[in-house]
Amino acid sequence: MHPFEPDRTYVNVGFWSVVPQDPDDPAATNRRIEATVDELGGHKSLYSDAFYGPAEFAAKYGGPAYARLKRRYDPNHRLLDLYDKAVRRQ
Repeated sequence: MHPFEPDRTYVNVGFWSVVPQDPDDPAATNRRIEATVDELGGHKSLYSDAFYGPAEFAAKYGGPAYARLKRRYDPNHRLLDLYDKAVRRQ
């Protein structure tokens, strides 16, 4: 969930490129981007790889509200949850 506020301007920035990867941590660049977006008060869209831990992901993307909706509309867990899709890429 994006915490949009009325009367505030938002900018969606995306970039597609190739950068050298650290063979020991191929996700290092993306993690630095996530950290910088957070430091600047931004909110990362989930159209690219995400590397948040479960608790951080829940805090950023409406964990309690999402859990309530998931229990109500998918009580038998037929569908993957948002964390599985966005972070675990299942």
